[in-house]
Amino acid sequence: MMQKKLVVLACTILAGFSLINTATAQTESINIVTTAVPFLRISPDARAGGMGDAGIALSPDANAGFWNLGKVAFASTPDAIGLTYTPWLQEIAQDVYMISLAGYHKIDEDQGFNASIRYFNLGSIQFVDFNGNPQGTGKPKEFGIDLGYSRKISSTLGIGVALRYINSDLASGAVINGVTYKAGTAVAADLSLYGDNTQEGSGLTYGVALTNLGSKIGYTDNAESKDYIPANFGAGIGYTWAFQEQHKFTLALDANKLLVPEVPDPADYDSLGFEQALDDYHTQSVFSSWFQSFGNNSYSVSFGAEYTYNDQFSLRAGYYLESKTMGNRNYFTAGVGLKYNIFGFNFSYLAPSGSGVTKNPLSNTLRIGILFDLAPQE
Repeated sequence: MMQKKLVVLACTILAGFSLINTATAQTESINIVTTAVPFLRISPDARAGGMGDAGIALSPDANAGFWNLGKVAFASTPDAIGLTYTPWLQEIAQDVYMISLAGYHKIDEDQGFNASIRYFNLGSIQFVDFNGNPQGTGKPKEFGIDLGYSRKISSTLGIGVALRYINSDLASGAVINGVTYKAGTAVAADLSLYGDNTQEGSGLTYGVALTNLGSKIGYTDNAESKDYIPANFGAGIGYTWAFQEQHKFTLALDANKLLVPEVPDPADYDSLGFEQALDDYHTQSVFSSWFQSFGNNSYSVSFGAEYTYNDQFSLRAGYYLESKTMGNRNYFTAGVGLKYNIFGFNFSYLAPSGSGVTKNPLSNTLRIGILFDLAPQE
């Protein structure tokens, strides 16, 4: 069983290296909270990516469903599509990237549908067994497909619900030590709420989002080896000032809590106790695991600012930080946005931090996004 877990873990670590990054020099032992399919925690939106990944309470656009589906009902245009390309971990790999495509259609002023897909390509990987012996190569890939519905329940409040199908093909078909690996699949749901108290472009927005509430995922026929997906509780708040008709300034703050329990630490148990604790970790229900996670310090905070001139040109900046048990990522971001008629362009940049062995593997990460408002209001 240990060999099985190591192969899957090796692929998962590569998929989300920065998400469980312990490269910062630390002497204390830290029990990192890990999950399968960490690509679901990568921001698929260049606008929020330039604001420290603060997106829960931002004004709605084509990528709204990735953050808070309740926003779609408040969109100012009836139809929109967004495409984002993100080269990932460019400091250590050249063939890892994520592409996301999202869009919504408003049925009327109070409700709309949303659909999106995220595709994560992990490049080429050399598989090894427990002893480090080569076991062939593969090209792992993962994707998630979402369908959602959003509706206003009052003039200032909207709700959203989405269903998600997740496919994680890390080592499909590989046979290692007699074990055949397969693509893992899972289903999940998002529940979200969005409040919009703005008037004439100025005012408060806020949101709450429960995301990735769903089944475990496994890569073998052993049901006890299934892993948790990154269930998350997020809350955000934003405030926009509009002045002189052409100028807008927005401040946004998000806080997120990963709803996944810690893997038992062998240092806390004797050998028999650890085996029992590990068995309890894997066999507990998903529902109970959400409550087990409340004692973990797996949180992150995002700060962001955006200045927009004449609804056509935007400058953005932000800062992201998270607890040590969530990965200890801390970085600054910057971004720009351009819009002309129905076309929009967003670009974000993650500033480098650290050096040598402590260099953040996300340094110099770029996100490039294109938006299409298919029928803008006059």
